[in-house]
Amino acid sequence: MDTDNFDRKHFLGSFIRCVFHVSSKEYQKRVWIEGRGPECDDFEDTANFIIGDGEIILKNYRDFGINDDQFFLLNGFYSEFNFFSDEHFFAQEFIDTPEWTKITEMAKEVLKAFHWKTPDQEF
Repeated sequence: MDTDNFDRKHFLGSFIRCVFHVSSKEYQKRVWIEGRGPECDDFEDTANFIIGDGEIILKNYRDFGINDDQFFLLNGFYSEFNFFSDEHFFAQEFIDTPEWTKITEMAKEVLKAFHWKTPDQEF
């Protein structure tokens, strides 16, 4: 197997798992707000990951095997998330807002476009 292709596949898979975290208010309440594991994560970690790795993926989306439809959904989600995360820091303050609900729904659409089934699924 081509090592570069293998690395891109795992890089994208890790990113999509993070998008799953954004899509799941159950996960957010349990992990981000209540601090119950086994995951160790918070909104700031997620935001840094989405913004940093998302930029790399979007700039090189063809190298990651992303088609135009997936790119369109991912880019829209990324833009909304990036804007939102610049103004919000504490999940307990925004988790039930309409703006955050819109972002969680956009994340679900990204997951569908990438054929994501479960958080444990290998990408």
